This record gives sequence, C-alpha cells and structure tokens, in this order.
Amino acid sequence: MAEASMFAMAYHCDATALIESEVASVPIDVFKAMSQTDPQIMEELARHLAVQVQKTRTRAEILSLHKVGDRLDAWLVLHQGTMPAKGHWLALAEEIGVSPEALYRELGRRRQRSP
Repeated sequence: MAEASMFAMAYHCDATALIESEVASVPIDVFKAMSQTDPQIMEELARHLAVQVQKTRTRAEILSLHKVGDRLDAWLVLHQGTMPAKGHWLALAEEIGVSPEALYRELGRRRQRSP
C-alpha cells in the first residue's frame, strides 16, 4: 500500500511480490473523496498504519540486538518458533539485518547443538 501517497504531491514507490499476488489500484483523487464520505476507509487506513508502526518498532528492537542468535531468537518468538521454508532464509536474513552467511552459520550451530 502506498499510503504516504495520500499526503504527498508526488510519491514514488515500488513493490516486489514474492508469491503470486493480486494488486488493486485506486486513483488518489477517488481515494481522497472516499475518505471524506466513508469513515470506514479511514479506520482501515489507521488500522493498517498502526500495524505498520508496530512492525517497524519490533524490527527496530530486533536490529538493536548485537548477536545473530539473539536476533534470530527474537524473530522466532514473534513467529511462534517456526522457521520459514529454506527458500525464504535469504528474506529472513534481510529482515533481521544479518548477512545470509551469518544466518546460515547460526543455523548450523543450532543444528549441532540439537539432539
């Protein structure tokens, strides 16, 4: 969602779909008009922005941790201890702010320690 576009004279954004996706677009003037007549639109926008703030704060907390293992542990707590599929580890490394190699080394250490 390009929510910042609603409040800017010009805004450029892009997106990358990691899975098959469906994209919708609404001209900004139509969205602004709808926001004036349909309070549900603004409530949904506020809800979306609140979730984005929460995610950003959480990521900032994870990135403040110094050790790869601590960052991975914090991420796992948020995801009920479930690692993403192997093909998505690169995205996980990026999300927790470590190199893929550092993540792989940490996962290797954990495999060696597990029974």
